[in-house]
Amino acid sequence: APATTLHVAGGVATIVLNRPEQKNALSGELVNSLGDHLKAASADEVVRAVVLTNEGNTFCAGANLKGSKEAPKYTLVDILKLMQDSTKVIVGKIRGHCTGGGVGVAAACDISVISSECQLGFTEVRIGVAPAIISAVCLPKMRRADAAELMLSGEKISAERAVQVGLINHVSAPTAIDAKVDEIVAKLVRGGPNAMAVTKSLVYRVPSMPLDEAFRWTTEVSMRCFASQEARDGIAAFARKQDAPWLPKSKL
Repeated sequence: APATTLHVAGGVATIVLNRPEQKNALSGELVNSLGDHLKAASADEVVRAVVLTNEGNTFCAGANLKGSKEAPKYTLVDILKLMQDSTKVIVGKIRGHCTGGGVGVAAACDISVISSECQLGFTEVRIGVAPAIISAVCLPKMRRADAAELMLSGEKISAERAVQVGLINHVSAPTAIDAKVDEIVAKLVRGGPNAMAVTKSLVYRVPSMPLDEAFRWTTEVSMRCFASQEARDGIAAFARKQDAPWLPKSKL
């Protein structure tokens, strides 16, 4: 079986981390498959949102400490950047534990739901390493007090605490997580594809910009959006009280 699978239906691409016996550790094989599938989903015009989920009781155990049969084509940095630079919204359906680099993969999702029985932990310090690369995606989501405590203690925390500290958006009962993710995705596909891509870039880029630069850039972005065919179509549909033309047919 492939290390990750990709399935597209109703405008939604589902990528499944599919090495449960290896706790979905970031082996060369899994990273290569995940990177290829993230690229394919991002390039597919039919895809409006991506759901990233897992087989087995571990979403991702982070670095592969046992050695890898396949040489990696992508680094962890490449994977995190593919997720955050993608023009598609990536929704994490986290149905397993996250440790080490796996916390970074979960945190790099734009919106995320974690199953209530799962734990999450920055376990790196306990094996003599640091959550270095993933800090770039985790720290912007966390208060410094929480980040210091969790990264320095190496302890595993509950799904509820992971939401409290801002790493994850929602916690859901294991039996309800599919419905919760479907509810989120149903809202996402109502947004115009270009508008969604632009809005995602605002979330990641604006906070680090000086104010004047942010206003300059966002003014250009706003003008381009308002001048687009997508906006004309969306505004016309709104005026006629109709669904916008970009809704996937299965969602109408």
